[in-house]
Amino acid sequence: MKLERYTAAGLGRLVGNGEISPTEVIRYFAERIEERDPSLHAFTYLKIEEALDDAKKLEDQLARREQVGPFAGVPIALKDFLPSKKGWTNSHGGVAALIMEDSADSAFYAAAAKAGAIAVGKTNAPAFGFRGTCDNKLYGVTCNPYHTDYNSGGSSGGTAAAVADGLILMGEGGDGGGSIRIPASWCNLYGFKASVGTVPSVCRPDGWTATHPYCTNGCLTKSVEDSALMLEYMAQYDPKDPLSLPHPFRNFSQLMKQGIKGRRIAYTPDFDIFPVDPEVADLVEKAAYALREAGAIVEPVHFHFPHTSNEYAELWCRAISIDTAIDMELWKKNGLDLLRDHANELPEEFIYWNQKALESTILDYRYFNDLRTEMLDAFEDTFADHDLILSPVTICPPVKNDPAGNTKGPVEVCGHKVEPLIGFCETFFANFVGNPAASVPAGLTKAGLPIGMQIIGRKFRDEDVLAASYAYEQIRPWNYNIPLGRRV
Repeated sequence: MKLERYTAAGLGRLVGNGEISPTEVIRYFAERIEERDPSLHAFTYLKIEEALDDAKKLEDQLARREQVGPFAGVPIALKDFLPSKKGWTNSHGGVAALIMEDSADSAFYAAAAKAGAIAVGKTNAPAFGFRGTCDNKLYGVTCNPYHTDYNSGGSSGGTAAAVADGLILMGEGGDGGGSIRIPASWCNLYGFKASVGTVPSVCRPDGWTATHPYCTNGCLTKSVEDSALMLEYMAQYDPKDPLSLPHPFRNFSQLMKQGIKGRRIAYTPDFDIFPVDPEVADLVEKAAYALREAGAIVEPVHFHFPHTSNEYAELWCRAISIDTAIDMELWKKNGLDLLRDHANELPEEFIYWNQKALESTILDYRYFNDLRTEMLDAFEDTFADHDLILSPVTICPPVKNDPAGNTKGPVEVCGHKVEPLIGFCETFFANFVGNPAASVPAGLTKAGLPIGMQIIGRKFRDEDVLAASYAYEQIRPWNYNIPLGRRV
């Protein structure tokens, strides 16, 4: 039985029905991780013995015929960035000086554990999650399972590589600019980012930390069903999140099946400002118009942004650096001066944008809000006539890993200059304005590298994104027709 080919929900059903025990499942995947992860570097550390203890507890529950969740016994991984499981440790994305004990469970882990899943370890991410690739100075680069010379994408790249290669069946991601959707795109997975306020983001001491841009906890999965089920567990009201929305339970795993017949869907290859690799544009255009087979009305649209893609990308770099710059100043007061004593652990680009954030003026903050408003207006103008927006996730295929240990995106695409940290991604607009968005596999390039299509929905209409994703999955299934974990 090749367990790696199951979806998380599919394996959960096997465990729930007693066809395989949780202990057998964990031992199976532990062996697979030991065999395959050395060529990927997806994991930063493992907790297999603890996972086996959790598996035994689950077996006792099953023996007592207690209710178990849809992911009973399913192995998952947590992102080694911020706290995600109390008592474990995090490294802020491979920064040795910041390794500390997790103070709380993340929204993903709390929900996944309630649903019966078992955490087996933590996965790699770039320092501070500050780029759309996965590489850092402590743990190194995470490779793409489809071709290990290439990158998995970031920032949730370790999780993506592990799920894509069948080392786990589902894993944690966090998305502040595309960090779920980008690696999902490059690893041929499904990646869903919820609307702002749907999944709680409880930050302290500053409760508004995750708002500029909007950051959300989530997951990377093999199927739309897996993500929809996880959202049922993750979507809840928490008054300690100032943006959390009180809403009744939504059966997302059923709502995803509502169909999209008659839905008006806008398609843009580039938002009229991004240069896009022709092969990427071709794959995503074919994927977009495939939704017509489900009865949707797919039509091209144009945007009228007054600034360039690089200006918006640099805005993201400055905005995402605000909170990290504040943290670093507070750490300095407590005796930890990262720039003075540990600069060698940080990417030079992170140091540069940290300084830019510190130099920002009140007018820079107004400029940030002005451009963010431009994005909001552009989205709402399009959603006045359309239910969804489709675009590429990235403007280029996966990039090659940097032997020097500082993998970034391209600096040029189609002869146009590109900001290399996030500017090669068409994802961060949805984080500035808070709309739900997903990445679905759009196909493979001639070199055999995955490409993703982005689906963006109206704010608080997460089920529309899931429905379009599910309809697309039925038309162009991706789980079973592409070999897992090819080594080139």
